[in-house]
Amino acid sequence: MLTDAQITQWQQDGFLVLPNFKSAQAVAALRERSLAIVDGLVLNGTLPVFSTRDRQRVVDAALLDSADQVHCFFEEDAIDAEGRLQVPKDQAVNKIGHALHDRDPVFEHFSRDPLLAELARDLGLERTLLMQSMLIFKQPRIGGQVNWHQDASFLATDPQSVIGFWFALEDATRDNGCLWVEPGGHRGPLRERYGRTPHGLKMERLDDTPWPSGAATRPLEVGAGTLVVFDGLLPHASAVNLSAQSRMAYTLHAVDAGATYAARNWLQRSADFPARGFA
Repeated sequence: MLTDAQITQWQQDGFLVLPNFKSAQAVAALRERSLAIVDGLVLNGTLPVFSTRDRQRVVDAALLDSADQVHCFFEEDAIDAEGRLQVPKDQAVNKIGHALHDRDPVFEHFSRDPLLAELARDLGLERTLLMQSMLIFKQPRIGGQVNWHQDASFLATDPQSVIGFWFALEDATRDNGCLWVEPGGHRGPLRERYGRTPHGLKMERLDDTPWPSGAATRPLEVGAGTLVVFDGLLPHASAVNLSAQSRMAYTLHAVDAGATYAARNWLQRSADFPARGFA
């Protein structure tokens, strides 16, 4: 599937941008299904918030329970101090995760794509396991900032094998919070590790190398249907969405079954519902 030039670019930059990887019909189906999931959401009790500015705001139990389920997490700026929604729920959800590709037929059809399986093989995944999926809304005016991070911090394997597949379901621009990357940054160290500790889920600093800034970074403004694929060590981020336009995206993270999956990773599948590949 990939050309020699694309393989070289992958090795050099740590990411690839593949326009029109998904059809307009496939993209529309995922958007419609996402809105239907939110529409059917019954709000009871404490609403789980997702924040990358303050990861301690993510309720550990809600996150852990979502490892093999489909849960909604809310924007921190959509909920007031008393835990009440300040906007309609379809404008308040930050993301849906983390087993959409296994639990929902529409997402499974989108994810278990023969072309995506071929791409994963081209990028070096010999025996792919699909570990995690998320629908990210990036809501208008309150869509939260995602700080610089590396996906290998959250899905650690030995050797490092995680690859992220990021699908634009709407046009992504600087105005509505497109991805930013550090080309070549995957050749640097793993800076942080997030996972289980005796005191709950924690982010631990591993290396003091600063996060990229300025000319070392690049915005990825892409159209709906584009796939951005990136190495698990590639630093990437996105800004808050202050525009009137949402920036929906779907992400799928895969690892190689031949690598050792860390026991302290936050995401652990139960024995009766193991991770599967593309088949």
